[in-house]
Amino acid sequence: MVKEVERAGIPIVQMANLVLVAKNTGANRIVPTISIPHPLGDPNTSKEEQWKVRHHRVGIALQGLTTDIQEQTVFAV
Repeated sequence: MVKEVERAGIPIVQMANLVLVAKNTGANRIVPTISIPHPLGDPNTSKEEQWKVRHHRVGIALQGLTTDIQEQTVFAV
């Protein structure tokens, strides 16, 4: 799905905990997440800590949308 949307000229950032799978399926912009059941947080942490993690990773994803890339890129978190 990501490849089809990008072919239409719309940049996509895939947030994935299985980065290798995202690469193999053709995602061009990838932001690593934390886990499968809780990709943007850990329910064992405080709500404030979860918010910080989410805010940070979504910020990286937004930066990824505006970054000009020539090949598959995994953005550091």
